[in-house]
Amino acid sequence: MIATGVVASMAMGAGPASAAASSVELPEGMTASYLVVDQETGQSFGSDEHKQYRSASLVKLFIALDYLESHGPDYEIPADDLALLEPMLRSSNDDAASTLWVRDGWEEIVKRMVTELGLTDTAPPTARGKWGYTAISAADIVRTYQYIEHEANPKYRDFILSNLAQSTKCGSDGFDQSFGLPSAVPGPKAVKQGWSGFGAAPAPGEQCTETDAQVLRVLRSPEVKAATAVASSGDGPTGAQDIDLTSRAMHTSGIVGGDNGKIVVVLTLEPTTLSWQDSAARITELTRNVYYDCAL
Repeated sequence: MIATGVVASMAMGAGPASAAASSVELPEGMTASYLVVDQETGQSFGSDEHKQYRSASLVKLFIALDYLESHGPDYEIPADDLALLEPMLRSSNDDAASTLWVRDGWEEIVKRMVTELGLTDTAPPTARGKWGYTAISAADIVRTYQYIEHEANPKYRDFILSNLAQSTKCGSDGFDQSFGLPSAVPGPKAVKQGWSGFGAAPAPGEQCTETDAQVLRVLRSPEVKAATAVASSGDGPTGAQDIDLTSRAMHTSGIVGGDNGKIVVVLTLEPTTLSWQDSAARITELTRNVYYDCAL
């Protein structure tokens, strides 16, 4: 059975323009929302872009931006903090995210970003230690990229986007994070991936073994150990929340084409019966179709 995407309205902050008319088919069992914005023309294309999903690692965009804005543009980031921020952005390191989450105020990070960016669908997790259960939407993640690229201090923009442009093939947890945009679309990209519900590590034989020791470096300090004892991406039991915390989540997002390029956000939920490889193949194909069928 095939579900069909529906054209969406403009994302907040994208400016007035007409939306491209098209549709994208979804594989059976997949729930998906997506939004593409051409920053040159202001045109957009999407489906169900205000539907809420658990963020998984996309919340790391908020964590990084909040860190930079809280310290100011003249702040020289210490080497120890670079060892958290860089692996978090490039290799989606969870221990780094947990450390900054706890240090900088837990759910207050999300609340500050909602206010600062004017997000409409984003909300903190019900269980404050589970940062990956932050509620987001495709529209709000598009808005986040717009803010970073055009409204944030240029130092913050350059730091975040340059690190996303160095996204590694392997996540710090051993999962291959080259699904979606990195595999579906050619050319320069600054990307942030997210996944949840696949377990703490890949199944035997499925590990991603290409590593960059410098990028994947994370401090093994008392602060990191203490933070990871009380905060995590969120896989596991939690209190009630008005988003799906059961299905496997896999998200791809970023800016394609360099400065002022297209912003692409694809959020998906998959049945727990699907493997990592199957889910990765399905979101990659969907992302390819969304990007090329939108004709922006």
